[in-house]
Amino acid sequence: MRRYAPMVFALALCGCMVGPDYERPQTPLPMAYSDAPTTPATPAPPAAVRADWWTLYDDAILNDLVATALSENLDVVAAVAKIEEFDADLREANAALFPEIDLGGTAARSRSSRAVASPTAIPLSNDLRVALSTSFEIDFWGRLRRLLESARAQVLATYYAKDVVTLSLAGLTTQTYFSLRSLDAQIAAITETLATREEYLQVVRRRVDAGLASGLDLAQAMGARSDAAAQLKDLMRQRALAEHLLGTLTGRLDLKLAAGDLTRLPVPPVAPAGLPSTLLERRPDIRQAEKNLVAANAQIGVAKAALLPRISLTGNLGGESTALSSLLQSGARIWSIGFALAQPIFTAGRLQAEVDATTARQKQALAGYQKSIQTAFREVSDALANVGQTAAAEVDLQASVDAAQDALRLSSERYEAGYSPYLNVLDAQRTLNTSQLALIRNRQAPLSASVDLMKALGGGWTDESPFALR
Repeated sequence: MRRYAPMVFALALCGCMVGPDYERPQTPLPMAYSDAPTTPATPAPPAAVRADWWTLYDDAILNDLVATALSENLDVVAAVAKIEEFDADLREANAALFPEIDLGGTAARSRSSRAVASPTAIPLSNDLRVALSTSFEIDFWGRLRRLLESARAQVLATYYAKDVVTLSLAGLTTQTYFSLRSLDAQIAAITETLATREEYLQVVRRRVDAGLASGLDLAQAMGARSDAAAQLKDLMRQRALAEHLLGTLTGRLDLKLAAGDLTRLPVPPVAPAGLPSTLLERRPDIRQAEKNLVAANAQIGVAKAALLPRISLTGNLGGESTALSSLLQSGARIWSIGFALAQPIFTAGRLQAEVDATTARQKQALAGYQKSIQTAFREVSDALANVGQTAAAEVDLQASVDAAQDALRLSSERYEAGYSPYLNVLDAQRTLNTSQLALIRNRQAPLSASVDLMKALGGGWTDESPFALR
């Protein structure tokens, strides 16, 4: 048996691998982002965006929320379990490259008949047998190696899928926190508006009692107050929903956050976008899509190998005796070695159909990979455009608020002096309310845009998966 082992392994090593070898597809991309403020001549390093980018907003509560979400969120737990599943599949695929060795044994005692023409001299007999048996598929066509290649790619895809989950989770937690702080500011503004309208309602009541105003003015003032109260209730409802979402993301279902100051949060500097081609290495979703393509490409080789002869080696080594004391002696030794060859002859087109199916799945994976690159490019371009435009609107919106405050002051003075109707005051109040809320929402916009840009650029992601250099 030892005599044939070198020949068998040499045959396995010299075998070819059917199916296409993977080559990264060429995906044409523009040389620069059209909305980038400045695009460096050389690719920006991945460190241009910090891995813990949310700490740039200098908010201890936000840092705690993101850290908790990344450790406790059930989507992350599920992603880790998925990695464990495919890692086990990889070990299984790797084990198929090695022989399987089993230990078996039998023990039997039998009695032969004496009522025959030639009875045996000893009617009772023992048969003891113990042997190591092995079977080994010679991977002549590379079927097992293609399976291993596919399994390795699938493991890497699950690692990248987890990174996609964590990046999205950090972004959603940060965005939701900013929405909550924006709602805090809007609630504060509407609370002040409600107090102002309550005070002005009393002014109108006194004027009506003095005969200086009509019941129409009073009805309009009461309606304005009720409108502000309704807005306040709706904003408080939205804040509760944002708080509930943060509780779900972090696993803290009883989460309660005190009101905060939106204007205190700094907008971090715009990270250099770099060259579009660097997205292929900086986005885990693109790497995930590529590994799915690698796995699908390898499966074509598996399907094609099924059309060819499968060669296996079998053998056993052990002992057989009628007595336990002599079972392991040299005279009781037994062994066998053999080859088996199986060639599909007629399968009604089933095997070729599997080749066609795997080829179609590879085309789907290729389209998914190319689409992920296009989506990434669009997301970076959109984020750069939003970062550039949202900050520019701040000055105009602040001027609108200042003008609305002046208009309300002047219209109030003219109404109380009897020079203009209450409708002018009401219009000024509504304009100021709209301008204040627009300014607050615009202050959230640069923060949200910066988060979108961080995510679009990969969030400082680096490949820390196994086989990262392969």
